[in-house]
Amino acid sequence: MEDSWIMVVMAILFLSFILILYMYTWRSTSNSTKCRKSEASLPLGTLGWPLVGETMEFISCAYTDQPETFMEKRRRMYGKVFKSHIFGSPTIVSTDEEVSRNILQGDSNTFVPSYPKSLTILMGESSILLINGYLQRRIHGLIGSFLKSPNLKAQITRDMQKFVQQSMGSWDEDRLIYIQDETKKIGFQVLVKALISLDPGDEMEFLRKQFQEFIAGLMSLPINIPGTRLYRSLQAKKKMVKLMGKIIEAKKNGGSSKVPKDVAEVLLNENMKDDIISDNMIDLMIPGEDSVPVLITLAIKYLSDCPAALQQLLEENMKLKALKDQTGEEMIWSDYLSLPFTQTVITETLRLGNIINGVMRKAMKDVQLKGGYVIPKGWCVFTYFRSVHLDENLYDSPHQFNPWRWPDRDTSGCSFTPFGGGQRLCPGLDLARLEVSIFLHHFVTQFKWVAEDDSIVNFPTVRMKNKMPIWVKRRSSHDAFGLKSKLNFEGSSKNDTERDDQSARQYEKEIV
Repeated sequence: MEDSWIMVVMAILFLSFILILYMYTWRSTSNSTKCRKSEASLPLGTLGWPLVGETMEFISCAYTDQPETFMEKRRRMYGKVFKSHIFGSPTIVSTDEEVSRNILQGDSNTFVPSYPKSLTILMGESSILLINGYLQRRIHGLIGSFLKSPNLKAQITRDMQKFVQQSMGSWDEDRLIYIQDETKKIGFQVLVKALISLDPGDEMEFLRKQFQEFIAGLMSLPINIPGTRLYRSLQAKKKMVKLMGKIIEAKKNGGSSKVPKDVAEVLLNENMKDDIISDNMIDLMIPGEDSVPVLITLAIKYLSDCPAALQQLLEENMKLKALKDQTGEEMIWSDYLSLPFTQTVITETLRLGNIINGVMRKAMKDVQLKGGYVIPKGWCVFTYFRSVHLDENLYDSPHQFNPWRWPDRDTSGCSFTPFGGGQRLCPGLDLARLEVSIFLHHFVTQFKWVAEDDSIVNFPTVRMKNKMPIWVKRRSSHDAFGLKSKLNFEGSSKNDTERDDQSARQYEKEIV
């Protein structure tokens, strides 16, 4: 009896395999027939194995400390633009800065966003990440204008200063401080306040807990049954949507304001539907939980490994602090953004850290690229920022943290795209710089620290493996400028990018 059941199961599995193989072959044949005219114009490359393509090799490389090796291997074989098959779709990969810029600048008639199915399910149809055309441009414009406003920057500065000081005030010198965790909590509170005017408390903690459950499923298997990662994330989103609905209703009952104090009120004043507001408030929380905290954490990681950069950053911020203490003036948002070396540290962290490795788009029609290549309609295109940012033809010693490279470089060019580009350029890029500047200022002027060993994980998102643990010691007034003499550096000009290896090794693990 058992042998009979085994035979039945094996027969079903065999027939299923034959059916899948037939469907794949039929689809491949159909696609090749449709694209026969443009086949000769496809970039060089390989589609890999049936069904899985080259996805397994891509993921295998992504988990290493040099995830760009997948791209670099193929770039050497086929050129900067090549074809592949990753994440279930035939894909044109671009590691060429000009090609990538043209793709990013394409409108919705040419390219639309392409994301893993689990992400599209969780984000919802109203998400700014998924919608196209007029509605996307309208929402993006409204949010972008508000996030750039001086009033919001002033609010963000006050909130960031408050939450940073509260967090740092609780740091003890006899315990490890996990920078990634600390910055996640601070960043989430600041951003949620800007989105929906929610203050710290029980509702904030509930929202943060549910959001962490929600975001954990963005790169999961698209199987929505009880017990799966996607199911748990969807349940968490339902709870967040319910809270959002309560907050939106309270805002409606409170009457409209001519001067909106948060992003939700901006959209309410434009008579946006509740589900659009709710979905986008949740989506826009991602930078507060992920992007900005990781950017701060990576900056501290790189500064810990580069004493010369840390010294120059400390001196710059100490001078500003001394000036403000002397005049009795409070720090405002323009003060933080006026620190030139601090900004180059942030820029270099964005380039080297590659918090966003790239973006995927889907071609809505045949699209011709530089060199005569064609992206067939229905194919995906992957603009891989990391390969551009680490291209030795564009950057000297690209794997080295070198903030002195930036004063003479243009950050608006196509070789530097950490926030994407085109109509979907991140609307909060200025606020990200502001938040990082504020944290670094208060951190380096108040603390010396020793960093424990840690490493960067690059997939599925960029983060520190051990959450960046450090030991801290509060600075005293007499050692405010002691770093320069201790390290015995004469200062580093923008062209002086070489460090004394012996001194660097000596002080890498010391409190600075």
